[in-house]
Amino acid sequence: MTAVLARRHEPRPSSPLSRKPPDVPHDPVHHPPPPQTPLPPPAKSLDASSLPLSKRRPVRSLTRRDAFHASLCAVAIMSTLMVYSLLQERIMTRPYTSRTSLTAFFPHSLFLVLANRLLAALMAAVVILIRRERAHLQPVAPVTEYISVSISNVVATSCQYEALKWLTFPTVTIGKCAKMLPVMLIQKMRSGRHYSYDDFAVVAVVLAGCATMISSGNVSAKHSSAADTDTPVGFLLMLLYLLFDAITSTQQESLFDRYDMSLYNQMLYINLSSACISVFALTLSRALPQCLAFLNRFPSILPDIAALSLSAVAGQFAITYTIQMYGALLYAAVMTTRQFCSVLASDIIFKHGLTVLQWTGALMVFSALFFKLWRKATRSSE
Repeated sequence: MTAVLARRHEPRPSSPLSRKPPDVPHDPVHHPPPPQTPLPPPAKSLDASSLPLSKRRPVRSLTRRDAFHASLCAVAIMSTLMVYSLLQERIMTRPYTSRTSLTAFFPHSLFLVLANRLLAALMAAVVILIRRERAHLQPVAPVTEYISVSISNVVATSCQYEALKWLTFPTVTIGKCAKMLPVMLIQKMRSGRHYSYDDFAVVAVVLAGCATMISSGNVSAKHSSAADTDTPVGFLLMLLYLLFDAITSTQQESLFDRYDMSLYNQMLYINLSSACISVFALTLSRALPQCLAFLNRFPSILPDIAALSLSAVAGQFAITYTIQMYGALLYAAVMTTRQFCSVLASDIIFKHGLTVLQWTGALMVFSALFFKLWRKATRSSE
């Protein structure tokens, strides 16, 4: 889920996306509003397009108690999303064994998307009810607007899952960092955003690191039937993922810009629409009966699918809470660290055997991302 990395913070005109989420209660003790004069609009972060389903708060200085609380948030994000990452690889790249000792790979990644989105929609509805905000159960935007976001979201997620059939998880993870480029291009074309030389330098280093990673060792999934000859299919799927994920994030931002919707309202209807699209596609392709038959024949996959969906949803809520409490900068730092740890864990657990040059490429990517975060933190403190 999302996910996605921070863009450089620059002042921009206020919009619903850049304001504090309406469903977060105002704290009259620490942040008393002026009696009559409204607060000036906060700056809008250029990383909005890469932060899934979330509205931003300005980064604030942390007390010792805040630091401990923020650390718990970071642990929650890293643990849930690392479990999610490893389960993706387990389900898509390792065979399951039936009671009669037959082995087979899970056939359709779209079913995983369906399971994830159903649980996410259910949890969003539960949160709305718990918060006694029943008005948010109604669609704020036309349903077609939610469906438009959902289509690109389903395509992006499915391509990401399917790419694991041909490419190793570290290759897919490092390749996902390259989505910075299409996001910047789309934002430039749609809203005329301006980026600094630092932004383009970071993108150049990230792309160079990705190229080093790809060209310096094995990138093919071990179970691939045609080995290296099928690798281009994996790269094509990654390109589609990068394109549709960039489209998804910019569409989500546009929804927040044009409609006064809550975070959970968007989560509810985008995930619900995504689930309906997944069911429609599975039924149209006659894959749904095949998936259900696989679950019946290989019941050992059920705990993995359940854990995959739970970890994805838990990670999404941990991300949302962290951004609302501490801002996008902390979130981006945690996500960058999590990606590196996921690559390391995958290489150890699934024995991909990354070469020294491949690790060099990975370090180039993560070093560039951390440099970007450092520059953003430096500028925000000036």
